[in-house]
Amino acid sequence: MTPSPSFAFLASPRPDAKAAKARLEARYGHVPLPEADIIIALGGDGMMLDALHAAMRSGAKVYGMNFGSVGFLMNEFREDDLPDRLANAEHARLHPLRATGEDVYGHPFQALAINEVSLLRGTRQTAKITIKIDGRPRMSELQADGVMVATPAGSTAYNLSAHGPILPLDSKVLALTPISAFRPRRWRGALLPHTAKVGFEIVEPRLRPVHAVADNQEFREVAWVDVVEADDVTLTTLFDPGRDLAERILAEQFES
Repeated sequence: MTPSPSFAFLASPRPDAKAAKARLEARYGHVPLPEADIIIALGGDGMMLDALHAAMRSGAKVYGMNFGSVGFLMNEFREDDLPDRLANAEHARLHPLRATGEDVYGHPFQALAINEVSLLRGTRQTAKITIKIDGRPRMSELQADGVMVATPAGSTAYNLSAHGPILPLDSKVLALTPISAFRPRRWRGALLPHTAKVGFEIVEPRLRPVHAVADNQEFREVAWVDVVEADDVTLTTLFDPGRDLAERILAEQFES
């Protein structure tokens, strides 16, 4: 007989999510996060991202139940029949982005991002950024509030609000999307193969500081950032039948 999976529950600070966490733990049992087979995230999409980052360390699958406002990555909250829902859930496998870079003081950094890696101007001055794809210069100077690389899973988040394209989950492409581009004025970004290495070099990084953000991690005053898909890291999310992530990404393209 296959043993029942073990659960770890994570909840957002909302009182209703915290109360639900206590009830679910009492009903279904719980283990410390590193020992869990499945992480149950209770909150909104931000809580789901926190759970997925925890799963990078533990290898657990992640199932979210919505207590947020949008809950694009979440399932409907119900207390009943949780083991059956998980046993019948559909799986979506994701690869995050790996950002590697250095700040203007020579300090290196690295981070993983499930949604996007963004470069954002740090002052009132427009950022100036050189863009390379696979080591080849493609844009000598983008003048903008910033620029981002988004995954298919993250294409409906910040990328969409910046007028970037929605990407099907199995599309094997990344979205390169400018944020309020000033020059080239009509540049709307690019679709890149998921194997592409995107290189950003900041023009006048001390005069025009730029900060890099990988999901919820921020690195200030960067000099350069390289972004690639981390194909050595696989995350598994669970969705109720008919509510899988690929279907929601497709449906989002027909929303008014």
